[in-house]
Amino acid sequence: MSPDLTDERYEKHREAGEILAEVRAEAADRVEVGASHLEVAADAEEHIRELGGEPAFPVNISIDHEAAHATPTPDDGATFGEEMVNLDVGVHVDGWLADTAITVDLSGTPDLAEASEEALEAALDVVEAGVETGEIGAEIEAVVDGYGYNPVVNLTGHGLGHWEQHTEPNVPNRGVEQGVELEAGDVVAIEPFATDGGGKVNEGSHEEIYSLEREASVRNRQARAALEQIVEEFKTLPFARRWLETDRAEMALRRLGQNDVVHGYPVLQEQEGCLVSQSEHTVIVTEDGCEVTTR
Repeated sequence: MSPDLTDERYEKHREAGEILAEVRAEAADRVEVGASHLEVAADAEEHIRELGGEPAFPVNISIDHEAAHATPTPDDGATFGEEMVNLDVGVHVDGWLADTAITVDLSGTPDLAEASEEALEAALDVVEAGVETGEIGAEIEAVVDGYGYNPVVNLTGHGLGHWEQHTEPNVPNRGVEQGVELEAGDVVAIEPFATDGGGKVNEGSHEEIYSLEREASVRNRQARAALEQIVEEFKTLPFARRWLETDRAEMALRRLGQNDVVHGYPVLQEQEGCLVSQSEHTVIVTEDGCEVTTR
C-alpha cells in the first residue's frame, strides 16, 4: 500500500525544501571573489530561521579539492578567490529534512560543475518506485564519464529520516549490482560528485562539524553547558563549533569527544588534491516518478 503523501511529515519535508530552494539561490548569488565565507554561511543559516525553518546542519563551503564537512570557523577571515565552490545546505522543520547542494565555479572550469548538474538531472529522470539505486548510479556515472571526469565513488546520496541526516538507502554515484529498490514515499537526497581526479576522497585533519553520539554526565562546566545546548537545540543533527555559546567551545568539544559524547566530521578531500563539483536535490519518491522538494 502506497503511503499518504499528504501526511504531515511529507508536508514538513516540502516546507523545508521550499525554504531551502530560496536560501540556496540567495547564498549562491553571494559567492563571488572577495566575499566572506563566514558571512555567506552565517547569513544563509539566519535566513533559514527567518523563513521558519532551522539549519539541518552547518552550511558547508567546500573549496577546490574539498568535498564535504567544511564550514567556517567562529572567526574565519577567508574570502572567495578564483576557486571551485560547493555550497551544501540543509533545512529541517520539526526534524523533517531537506538537503541540497550547488557548485559555483569561480575557477574557470565550468564544465566540471556542469557535469555534476547534468548527472543530477539524469538521475532525477529515472527515480521512481521500483527502480534500483544502482540504476541511478549508472546514470550519474555515464554523464560524468561523458564529460571526461570521474564520479566520486566513495560518496553517495542518502535517505533522510526524522532528525537523521543520513539514513538508508544509499544512492551510489556509479553503477553497482547490489542496489536497493526505492519505494513510494522514500525521501532521498540524490547527490552526484564529479572530479578531475581519481574519484575518491579521504579524511583531512580539520574538524568544525560535530554531532551528538550519546548523552552522558560530564564534570567540566564548559563541556556540560555545551552538551545542554547540543541536546536542546540540535539533538542528533550536525552542528558547528561556531554555533556553541560557550566561550571555550574548542575545549568543551575536545572533552566531549574524549568521552565519546560527540563525534567530529573531518573535512573530506579529493585524495589527489583535484577539483570536486557537487549537485544535490531532495526528492519524495512516487509510483511513477519523484517530487523534487528543493527546486
